[in-house]
Amino acid sequence: MSRFDALRAGTAAAMVTTALAWAPSAQGDTCEASTTCSTTVTFTVNAGEGLEISVPDGPVSLGGGQPGNQVSGQLQVVTVMDQRAALNATWTASVSGTPLTTGGGTGAEIIPLSALSYWSGPATATTGVGTFVPGQPTAASAQVLDEVYTAFSKISGAGRNSASWNPTIVVNVPDQAVAGIYTGTISHSVA
Repeated sequence: MSRFDALRAGTAAAMVTTALAWAPSAQGDTCEASTTCSTTVTFTVNAGEGLEISVPDGPVSLGGGQPGNQVSGQLQVVTVMDQRAALNATWTASVSGTPLTTGGGTGAEIIPLSALSYWSGPATATTGVGTFVPGQPTAASAQVLDEVYTAFSKISGAGRNSASWNPTIVVNVPDQAVAGIYTGTISHSVA
């Protein structure tokens, strides 16, 4: 390639580069003077990890009492986290239990579900917008754990939210209960 050909090739490349550098930007709208020109913008709100519930690590001691007495204690904080960012961000947390047993779990070694009650109490904390409703706001509304009950719910509102409560478990110790450490479970779920 001669010097002249190389110079001509370099000049052509520079012209192409210059032409690309001066290319006008894309336009979405062209308007007359003194009128409004609009550009559409978009934004994405991403949903989080979904709907989940967290419960205290056990074992949680409710204390102790003699046969024929009533014992109560708080379970510690239960929390529902709703990160679905849903338009209708409602949910219901449910609670259930198992009998308390000691030793071999026979006869007088069982405290039946009919002797266990639960009340959620009011929320200890909430985030987000909507109506949060305790399942059992006071001790007078405690429910026997012989079936599944609503522990807490959110009945209106949109977007991300959470609610926490510290439920109380009440044990009516049967007259025939024998001495021992009794163990059972309190289970929560959310949907």
